Amino acid sequence: MIRHILAIDDSASMRQILAATLTSAGYEVTLAADGNEGLENALATSFDLVLTDQHMPGKTGLDLIAALRGNPAYQTTPILVLTTESGESFKSAAREAGATGWIEKPLDPDLLTELVAALAEPEAT
Repeated sequence: MIRHILAIDDSASMRQILAATLTSAGYEVTLAADGNEGLENALATSFDLVLTDQHMPGKTGLDLIAALRGNPAYQTTPILVLTTESGESFKSAAREAGATGWIEKPLDPDLLTELVAALAEPEAT
């Protein structure tokens, strides 16, 4: 079941949107401002879902995903990429890195909560 979500984005306004959207949907949310901080948080605490921006200083979203997938605790954890990219080459690279899926920006809060709920369903049944 998805209860605790790690949301990583270098944009303060996007972090606020993610926190407000997910908290109002009943999830506990931890925020990180870049890939390095996100990785530190992920290694210190167990999360049920990771949302990461792609373009950030330091580690990109795909770098972060590859690092998390190398950790046994995150081999099956859903990881979604928040991105402005929609090309097939990016989607292929995201799959290769281990992303569960992606959400294109601008972010639709309703779509985000629906997607998180859908990811939680298989575990709840």
